[in-house]
Amino acid sequence: MNKTALIVIALVVILAIMGISSYNGLVSLNETVNGKWSQIENQLQRRADLIPNLVNTVKGYAAHEQQAIAAVADARAKLAGAQGPAAKAQANAELNNALSRLLVIAENYPNLKADKNFRALMDELSGTENRIAVARKDYNDAVQAYNTKIRSFPTSIFAGMLGFGPKEYFKAEEGAKQVPKVQF
Repeated sequence: MNKTALIVIALVVILAIMGISSYNGLVSLNETVNGKWSQIENQLQRRADLIPNLVNTVKGYAAHEQQAIAAVADARAKLAGAQGPAAKAQANAELNNALSRLLVIAENYPNLKADKNFRALMDELSGTENRIAVARKDYNDAVQAYNTKIRSFPTSIFAGMLGFGPKEYFKAEEGAKQVPKVQF
């Protein structure tokens, strides 16, 4: 073999190793993104599982507030049926709004706020909201690492050929940047 043939073979081997390495790295990052997304879904499901107990507790004190209670149930159902980050974020925003209305009702019933079950449920929901925030941050960090990798050279060449496309971020709901009003 001549020198040119050896150089060509070496280049092909180097490119093959780079391609395999890039592919394996992309698969790993893709699985990380999928795992982080499942944690968001896990925490959203946890919250959705707590909501019926909260609704039933509030129902006992505020039977005539059926519209707000129905809104929470509807929003919970939408969240359960939503697919993908954008749809989940939208359904999550609707559920947050419905829960806010339900909590305003709770403010009007001092006995409800003092109820042991209600307080325990609120503590669980608060903890779950914190877990959701952490899961969303972890997911968005994983998406950022993945999207950066598929756009970086030379991986971007292999990513496009192998079908690795960008992932969606879990974005803040509309109006989340506004400071909430607290009134006593």
